[in-house]
Amino acid sequence: MKYSANSVWENKDEYDVAVIGAGHAGCEAALATARLGFRTVMFTVSVDSIALMPCNPNIGGSSKGHLVREVDALGGEMGKVIDRTFIQSKMLNKSKGPAVHSLRAQADKADYSRAMRQVLENQERLDIRQMEVTDILTEDGRVTGVQTYSGAVYRCRAVILCTGTYLKARCIYGDVSTYTGPNGLQSANYLTDSLKSLGIRMYRFKTGTPARIDRNSIDFSKMEEQKGDERVVPFSFTTDPEDVQIDQVSCWLTYTNEKTHEIIRSNLDRSPLFSGAIEGTGPRYCPSIEDKVVKFPDKDRHQVFIEPEGIHTTEMYVGGMSSSLPEDVQYAMYRSVPGLEHAKIVRNAYAIEYDCIDARQLKSTLEFKSVEGLFSGGQFNGSSGYEEAAAQGLIAGINAARKLQGKDGIIIDRSQGYIGVLIDDLVTKESHEPYRMMTSRAEYRLLLRQDNADLRLTKIGYEVGLIDEERYQRLLKKEQMIERETDRVNHTNIGTSEKVQEVLKSYGSTPLNSGTTLAELIRRPELSYDKLADIDENRPDLPYDVEEQVNINIKYDGYIRRQMRQVEQFKKLENKKIPDNIDYNQIKSLRIEAKQKLSQIRPASIGQASRISGVSPADVSVLLVHLK
Repeated sequence: MKYSANSVWENKDEYDVAVIGAGHAGCEAALATARLGFRTVMFTVSVDSIALMPCNPNIGGSSKGHLVREVDALGGEMGKVIDRTFIQSKMLNKSKGPAVHSLRAQADKADYSRAMRQVLENQERLDIRQMEVTDILTEDGRVTGVQTYSGAVYRCRAVILCTGTYLKARCIYGDVSTYTGPNGLQSANYLTDSLKSLGIRMYRFKTGTPARIDRNSIDFSKMEEQKGDERVVPFSFTTDPEDVQIDQVSCWLTYTNEKTHEIIRSNLDRSPLFSGAIEGTGPRYCPSIEDKVVKFPDKDRHQVFIEPEGIHTTEMYVGGMSSSLPEDVQYAMYRSVPGLEHAKIVRNAYAIEYDCIDARQLKSTLEFKSVEGLFSGGQFNGSSGYEEAAAQGLIAGINAARKLQGKDGIIIDRSQGYIGVLIDDLVTKESHEPYRMMTSRAEYRLLLRQDNADLRLTKIGYEVGLIDEERYQRLLKKEQMIERETDRVNHTNIGTSEKVQEVLKSYGSTPLNSGTTLAELIRRPELSYDKLADIDENRPDLPYDVEEQVNINIKYDGYIRRQMRQVEQFKKLENKKIPDNIDYNQIKSLRIEAKQKLSQIRPASIGQASRISGVSPADVSVLLVHLK
């Protein structure tokens, strides 16, 4: 069905790719296709929403920091832009092992959006168009273009859907319900029907955001100050660390209390979450404050982070207290929190419902199985978070370009990156709620650290065409330095001299009775490559990131080797491909549920089939026998 205010007309501008949406997924997708040589048009309901952060004002965090590093390693833009616009930076989980270290940067929201928009506007072969797309045009199961609300038809050979939370969006708090996108921006109300007419299955999901409060009304003396790291680590491997050593702003920590919880409990009947007014399923790992109080009745307090939205505004984000309660209850609730007794709300908290897809309709390349040339990325795929969106947008953009180049799509597998885990989970497993990336989802997380994302993925970015020769040569030099230094440390003998014993004693390490290698000392929990510099006479002058890799590779050598053996087994199953035209209903020994799930998802390999819920190890064995 066609929706337009005017008669249909053909736009004569020539494009190869149309990207629908200009959030974090759309930005990466459009930049990727344009940089790979394709004329791209990016549609947005508002140019003011480009790279918008409608919820939390930060990039990164636990596991999400890994994704940003991987996006950067492949040639994406998010890491570079946050390095230019952050106002506070922290490396999380530093007390734990390197596998779970994750960067998190507080952003100046307005500066981030402006900086990304500037990159887009100056990108060759990329046009930005403020217009709502209402229809995906196809012929014989293949994309031929898009039609806008104004009636304009834009012909193209590939379309990337990055609609975020805008499709039939509805913002709700209390009895107030408005059909708008986030931040009161226009929603996109017509594209859903076009997608359904193409046979695409849709879900209704929900997310939410807390209130924004005027900084001048907050009493910070009742809160705990949260400062950034003394030495900032950049997100992008191309950023000079010296360029990001800035004066940082503080965030603040306070807590809810029993009075807060009582206000919430006594008003649950007015919450659209519990009254049935909200149909969509919300994110389990980012619950509203109402959810927390109901689901964790034994907790007498919850953390509340007060975070600046930027350095040019007094708006403060109330992290941990997203809500859809009525406005009067929000005032009472927030003002019961220490330091917020006189808080003035600038923007109310609200929940937002939106249409998204069942991502099991996508190939691992993020192309729809049923519509050739139609790709999808971001929250529209049923995920949550800016970082998850950027990662999917980048892969969708790369693979749309490769399709037009007549090349096979790039698939990052679960052993190569968090991006691989994210996409594989989305396209293989049924999602009943917005998907959030977590370190626990990655089976091979000791190999998939945020510190080595460039070593894992930059070669792929180079092969694709998003990494230039200079950066690639720097990577090869870095690999060479790591290899040489690791070898030297493994073959450097340390004696029992007085100086050696003094250094060991200073770190509470057991004295040596006989000589050993420098590598064996590094493996001691209390020691490291850096701490042993004074007794390593032939140590070369190396960059910090090289020293970091040498230390990790040696200290965790046994664990890394074991995980690499696990990856070898994983690869064997991933490499056993399943023909596209296989008829599962003709395989007699498969259980009925397995036949149904396999027919629906149509996995590309035995490995992917084994991860489908409802497919048992016995079913996998039957499949293997059948393929032989």
